[in-house]
Parts: sequence; structure tokens; C-alpha cells
Amino acid sequence: MIKLFFILLALLFFTACQQVSIKKPKTIKIEKHEFSQRVTATAYTSHTSQTDTTPFLAAWNNKLSPRRKSIAVSRDLLKKGLGNGVRVRISGLRGIYRVRDKMNKRWKNKIDIYMGTNRKKALRWGRRKVTIRWGKKEIIYLNVKPVKAVKSIKAKAMPKDKQTPSPKHPNNLNLLGL
Repeated sequence: MIKLFFILLALLFFTACQQVSIKKPKTIKIEKHEFSQRVTATAYTSHTSQTDTTPFLAAWNNKLSPRRKSIAVSRDLLKKGLGNGVRVRISGLRGIYRVRDKMNKRWKNKIDIYMGTNRKKALRWGRRKVTIRWGKKEIIYLNVKPVKAVKSIKAKAMPKDKQTPSPKHPNNLNLLGL
């Protein structure tokens, strides 16, 4: 009985002393950039003369409202990340506008600023060159926790006559006659 106790104590000691490698925490830096582009900006209103039979319905089925700041973008700007709902800043104008509409395929590098039903305001705006900015400039740091790696001892399949009993592994207790 005492012999068994010492063998189990030795096994516990050997398994507790196995190598454990702990890696340092790794920090990953992710940068998101703000994009900008110089475009031609015109204005449009919700009148059936400028649109189709549904003047308050945009191309993505968004409902346009004179209270909301909305813009339409040309199709080439869609490929640059100016999709439905993207927030945009326009130089010379206050506030943040949302992309809620897309323009006809014939237009390139152009935006249309929605002016509600105010035709005079749209005519005063005319055609201007503006710089639009979208996306956020931010840096995100992620700490990745290390995974503890424990070295395990694997018993190899060998013929019984060539196996030597080892008290280091619990599978070998039956070979010791215990």
C-alpha cells in the first residue's frame, strides 16, 4: 500500500512538472481610414418633373423626407464604398448626410444633394465642386490572450516484450504489476 502511494505521488509530481509555455499577450493594431474625393455636386427635389411617379421613394426603396439630409451618388462612387446608408460630410455644408439614393448610370463622379420640395434652394445651389468625406479614421487595438500549451506524453504502440515500464505515465501502471 505504501509502495502504491509513493508511485502515485511520483506520478503526480512528474505530471505537475511538465513544461508549460506561456506566450506574451499579442496586440493587433487595426486602422480604419477616412476617405475623401472631389466631386461635382448638384441638387434635386421631390417633384414628379424631376423623378418618376413616386417622388419621395429613392432607388433603394428609402423614403425621402425634407427633414433628413440625404444625397444620391453616381454608380462609380458606389464601388468606392458609398453604399446605402453611408454617412458623408460635404465641404461647405453643415452636418452629416446619408446616402439614400443612386443616380443614373450615365453620371460619373457626381452627387445630388436632396433639397426636399424647395426648388428655389436647389436652383440657388446650382452646380459646385465639393469634397466629400466618408468613413471614420480610427485605430483599434485588440489584445489577443495567449493559449497555454501543455506538452503531453504519448505512449507509442510497441510490442509488449520491448516495452519498458515507466512510472512517468499512468498507462504503464499495469506493466509494473500494480
